[in-house]
Amino acid sequence: MTAPFPPIRRGPIRESRSLNPEDAARAIELVKQAIQLFRAGEPIVHPDHIDVPVMYLDFAIDRVHYDPRTGNPAPKGGPPHCEPPAAGGRGAKERIDKILKEAYVLEGAEFREPEDCWVVPVAWKSFIILHVRVSADGKELIPDYPLTEEVRRYGR
Repeated sequence: MTAPFPPIRRGPIRESRSLNPEDAARAIELVKQAIQLFRAGEPIVHPDHIDVPVMYLDFAIDRVHYDPRTGNPAPKGGPPHCEPPAAGGRGAKERIDKILKEAYVLEGAEFREPEDCWVVPVAWKSFIILHVRVSADGKELIPDYPLTEEVRRYGR
């Protein structure tokens, strides 16, 4: 039986390990379990774009670049730059919550050595919209700590 909530890594753990497909598969399965608990946070309105943090428990996992012109997310790597509407990010949180219900985990992971973690992509339609970091053993989600601090600092 699995735990009710996939665990979150609370600090850096560095181990020398060889990478294997089983750990990558475990990371993918962990994200599939956790994605149903992801929710949109309050939008962060920048002068040239809008980010919506994706929250898991009280931690930010990643940010979705939101395009207010279309009401849809922009793909990762794509330019999120736009003119934010006068209303700021109004409606973005609700829209991203709906999009997260349609999002799905892709069957693959990349490894990022400097962070010692797997990165599992999450897609909506044909766009990759999230990169979810998972520990090298595939057992713990790794929050985006700088984004988590930004969300907490501004009471989002």
